[in-house]
Amino acid sequence: MEILPLSGRAALVCGSTQGIGKAVAMELARQGGSITLLARDAQALAHVQAQLAVGDGQQHHALVCDMSRTEDLRSTIAAHVAHRAIDIVVHNTGGPAPGPAHEADPVAFLAAFTQHLIGFQTIVREVVPEMKQRRYGRIVNVISTSVKQPLPNLGVSNTIRGAVANWGKTLANELGPYNITVNNVLPGATETERLAAIIANKSQKTGRSLEEVRDEMLAEIPLHRFARPEEIAAAVAFLVGPSGAYINGINLPVDGGRTACL
Repeated sequence: MEILPLSGRAALVCGSTQGIGKAVAMELARQGGSITLLARDAQALAHVQAQLAVGDGQQHHALVCDMSRTEDLRSTIAAHVAHRAIDIVVHNTGGPAPGPAHEADPVAFLAAFTQHLIGFQTIVREVVPEMKQRRYGRIVNVISTSVKQPLPNLGVSNTIRGAVANWGKTLANELGPYNITVNNVLPGATETERLAAIIANKSQKTGRSLEEVRDEMLAEIPLHRFARPEEIAAAVAFLVGPSGAYINGINLPVDGGRTACL
């Protein structure tokens, strides 16, 4: 019988009903992991859960929760881990609305900070004690290439993503001695609803067609195409699997070469 890379491992995947989060959940399940989905929409969660691969020993679960509701998130995760240990956490949640930083309402920064960094920290506080005790854990933060090179018209997102990246590196240093790795995956432009919204926003503001905006973005990518969610998921799966066991504290761009800096 074939032993899959993540057999016997349990993964919590946030924002897992669409886009990158869904692709990550599907890939980790294909590799033998038991998946706990987390998102706001119960119906969408049930739909994704029904699509997850199921093999020997795999058990999948779904948690209905809003990452921006900190106490609800804490209690939901605490109740879950009281009965089921988590080996892998993939932090992923929707990005803030587009717009320049200097025009953003301070409330927008606070909301994004709560949904992203505070939400992720809330999860970590609940899952890490057991990881430390078992001396095993894998944490991946799905962020953005903006932590290396801020992106135009994504002021709030650039700011918050940078904070999450530094938080992740700090955790990597703190938790490494317990055989817990923490890494950041930085997707470039990926074929998701988020990308469609960004293109539509830019089209509306500039008066150019959707196709013109899309072509302009593609011209900035050496591979001349957008990523597929499954390609981001493959990077996450590598980092949480046996082959990525010695990788800790890195920012991994998956962007077709678009980011100009090393």
